[in-house]
Amino acid sequence: MSNQEIIDHLNECLKHEWTGVAQYSQASFIVEGLWREVYADTFIDNAKESFGHARLVGDKIASLGGVPAVTRNEIKQTRDLQEILRNSLEFESKAVEMYTKALELAEGNRPLVVFLENILEEEQEGVDEFTKLLRNSEATSSSSADSRSA
Repeated sequence: MSNQEIIDHLNECLKHEWTGVAQYSQASFIVEGLWREVYADTFIDNAKESFGHARLVGDKIASLGGVPAVTRNEIKQTRDLQEILRNSLEFESKAVEMYTKALELAEGNRPLVVFLENILEEEQEGVDEFTKLLRNSEATSSSSADSRSA
């Protein structure tokens, strides 16, 4: 692993985390209706987690001699709660993929591996949580649609 290779990849992770701050914050602002009380705080908590990861990764990039990225990727915006939840699952799944690759690049640097494993664990928890939320919310949506059509 070269320092530059891991720095470049960590900067991609950082851009992804900056995207999460914006995307989850936006979702918390626009979620409406009966589920606003439940999901607005969930999205804000996820924005805070993304910011925390951005802070950790940015500090790590600087400690490795790099310059942390200040840009983000494009955010996905929608008012549809199901789509927001699907976008969130996609976002968390991408983070798991990115940190898994970072772990491969960090092989042989045990402290960096542990650092990345801790973040990866939180990202996987996000995948698990949004998977469960979607499973429940899609079943609820189907039940509501079935009862309306009856």
